[in-house]
Amino acid sequence: MAEGILGGLLGEDEERPEVEAPEGTAAAEAFAAAVAARLSANDPDVARETTAFLREQTRLLKIQSEHIEDEHALRMAHLHNQVKEENVRRLGLRLRVTIQLFAALIAIVLAIGLALMVHDAVTSRQVIIEPINTPPSLASDGLNGRALAAGLLDVLTNIQAASRSNVEHRNLSNAWTNEIAIEVPETGISIGQLQKLLRERFGHDQHIDGDLVRTSTGLELTVRGNGILAKTFEGKIDGVVRLLKDAGEYVYSQSQPGLWTAYLTNNNRYDEAIRFAKEAFNSIDPTERPYVLNYWANAVAIKGGPNAMVEALTLYREAVRLKPEYWSGYTNIMYALNGLGREEEEIRVGKEMMQAAGGRPGKAPESEYQNYDQMLSDLPAVYAAALSDLQSHGGVGTNGSGTGAESLYVANIEINMHDVEAASLRLKTTIVDEGNVVDWAQAATLRANIAEELENFEMAAKEWDKFARAYANPIVSTSNPQTLCGAAVTYEKAGQHSKADAALNAVGDLQFIDCYRGRGDVLDLRGDWAGAQEWYAKAVNLGPSIPWGYYSWGVALAKHGDLEGAAAKFKDANQRGPHWADPLKAWGDVLVKQGKPKEALAKYDEALKYAPNWKQLKEARAVIAQAKG
Repeated sequence: MAEGILGGLLGEDEERPEVEAPEGTAAAEAFAAAVAARLSANDPDVARETTAFLREQTRLLKIQSEHIEDEHALRMAHLHNQVKEENVRRLGLRLRVTIQLFAALIAIVLAIGLALMVHDAVTSRQVIIEPINTPPSLASDGLNGRALAAGLLDVLTNIQAASRSNVEHRNLSNAWTNEIAIEVPETGISIGQLQKLLRERFGHDQHIDGDLVRTSTGLELTVRGNGILAKTFEGKIDGVVRLLKDAGEYVYSQSQPGLWTAYLTNNNRYDEAIRFAKEAFNSIDPTERPYVLNYWANAVAIKGGPNAMVEALTLYREAVRLKPEYWSGYTNIMYALNGLGREEEEIRVGKEMMQAAGGRPGKAPESEYQNYDQMLSDLPAVYAAALSDLQSHGGVGTNGSGTGAESLYVANIEINMHDVEAASLRLKTTIVDEGNVVDWAQAATLRANIAEELENFEMAAKEWDKFARAYANPIVSTSNPQTLCGAAVTYEKAGQHSKADAALNAVGDLQFIDCYRGRGDVLDLRGDWAGAQEWYAKAVNLGPSIPWGYYSWGVALAKHGDLEGAAAKFKDANQRGPHWADPLKAWGDVLVKQGKPKEALAKYDEALKYAPNWKQLKEARAVIAQAKG
């Protein structure tokens, strides 16, 4: 009992912390001394026994303390080992989680890859050239199946490159190009084979194959494909190249009718394009019909002739009806309206396209706004789009039918921005096909505009004479009938009055802003100011949303000393064509005459944003800036 009490008092319980043992031993010794002293006063025997007992207890406590100290070291070592084991266990858990995450990531990547492969398969519309079957006798001469398929692929690729179309080209390939040597686990097939299987199951690829056989007269090449009727082409033994070309054109026309129509049109084969479009339209895939209609209309318009633009406009509108987001269709509707003299309608169609595209910028590429921007004289935007088109189509572009037409078109924009050096350099570096009436007409127009910018009206008139000869060809006059009206003022300034009248009357019953304001300029030069103002008013009424009529009227008013009236017209022109430098420069000139140099300088600075290389503009600004300084 006493031992239990003492033990409780001295801290023998195992749950007590080890650090209390030395303190417990000291307390026991003190307690023993106190008890012995107390008892010795009463009974020496009791005192001796008590002292002995307490000493024994003290000895036991010391032994226990030593044991606890030894045990503490062991426990600490054990705890250190446990910490190490815990760290190792945690590291193992982390590695396991990392491996699991990595495996999950691989699974996700594989799932995404498979999903993409399925998506690509579902949306695949490739034209795949299978090896051509050939007899051993021809194969020994190098005419094996792969070589012939590669040759056919080259023909198709060249046609596609020459189509110069904004239509999305289909992918062309050989049957063996997708055999990627990565095995899919547990299947024994390659990734390429898996892709091929998926495309065959879910895709819309067209597979082209054929046979080459020797006949008594030469060779026969038969080509066929899914959705393509078999057709045989005959040729001589040494005429394989011609056979492949004929077969390639047939395959291309059947597999990509829209691009084939574009190819024929862009390579001046207008009658073939029109005939093909008429024959193929009802039998082709509905998704191809808008493209066929568009390039059918292009062929009609470029070929020209009576009512060509009316027919083309109908076809363009139908193309957009079938494909409401066919942006090139909108652009060509504006082109046809321009050729018919319905210029104010062009602005409305441009706004309709903008709305359908969800604003600007929106779904419609900026390049498709060229005709709309041209009507508003936003020359920097037209220039950027034309340059982009030229550069993205190998320096040829998609506008026009001549080999240099697009480059000359860009040069004419440069001269309209009064950049004589840039336009002259582009003219020098452009190969003009003098046998192509489109190139010839574009080059004559450019040279005339450069001469006019330099105020060499005699030279400009001679170049306009060249254009007038090209204008007799419907290919030139149908697409841009109003262009010759621009020559009228030049002829009048050169003293060639009859030619000026002939240029204005060349458009017949069609009505154009350029022709109306040009007639106003001619009448003004002849001293008929009242008649001139009447035609300027007609130009404004014909195109109230277009800046040209306002500008020409303003120039004439300034010439006659009506500075307030001129400034008002230049303001009107600027509101309708805010990125056109000419009204801003003319407005600045008026402000100078009104004694408002600060306002004039602001107009000049704004104009320089849109015609940064205009020599006369820079000179006018320098005079004002120097005077202010």
